[in-house]
Amino acid sequence: MKYLIVTVLFVSNLLAISNLEVAQKSEDVMSGFKDSISTMKMTLVNAAGQEKTRTMRMKVLEGESEDKSLMEFLTPADVKGTKFLSYEHIDKDDDQWLYLPALKRVKRIASKNKSGAFMGSEFSYEDLSAFNVKKYIYEGEAKEGTFEGKAVYIGSSKPVSKYSGYKKLISYVNQKTFLVLKMEYYDRKNELLKTSIFGEYKKFGDVYRIGKITMSNVQNDKTTVLVWSQEKINNGLKSKDFHKRYLKK
Repeated sequence: MKYLIVTVLFVSNLLAISNLEVAQKSEDVMSGFKDSISTMKMTLVNAAGQEKTRTMRMKVLEGESEDKSLMEFLTPADVKGTKFLSYEHIDKDDDQWLYLPALKRVKRIASKNKSGAFMGSEFSYEDLSAFNVKKYIYEGEAKEGTFEGKAVYIGSSKPVSKYSGYKKLISYVNQKTFLVLKMEYYDRKNELLKTSIFGEYKKFGDVYRIGKITMSNVQNDKTTVLVWSQEKINNGLKSKDFHKRYLKK
């Protein structure tokens, strides 16, 4: 019996996977698309269930040391022409700018303000940055569980940036595909602030792209839904296509 217990423990250790390994595999299955152009629909739902819809055009460029993204609001009229540019760095805080056409000026988003709400949505500015393993601290082994009938790895991470609005994040990652299915965001008081549900993934070759994110704020009962459509990857975009001068064009 003693040898049986030892064998079971040995096999269990071999099967264990760390939170860092899960995060790395999750990043890998979403990387390698080079660049992307898509249409996005943002639906804002207030606590009373009333909805507002916005549409945007989104461009993303992968890079070795940084990713770049440019979002332009197309509708409705009160936000049309608003643009958001982000340079997402690995080893330092991201650079972000917001162009407000009504004021005809570019506003730089300071690092200490990244936890602020983006355009009245339940997404913060830091939520809009591309996921990168090096921006978080991972410790210990991933737990196993289920979410919506799927086997998942449940892991905790802490943002590296001192300006993050989050104390920790809890992720639910599909054990088969390593795609993130759910995320819980805890505020600086370590209280649950938001939950996000990820779905409608689309596969381009060996790369997955997100199709829908539902972000629910449990503290104010508001929800924001992002839906991607008409996405095309590997369009030949260059770094110059994400220059700050495009914000005012």
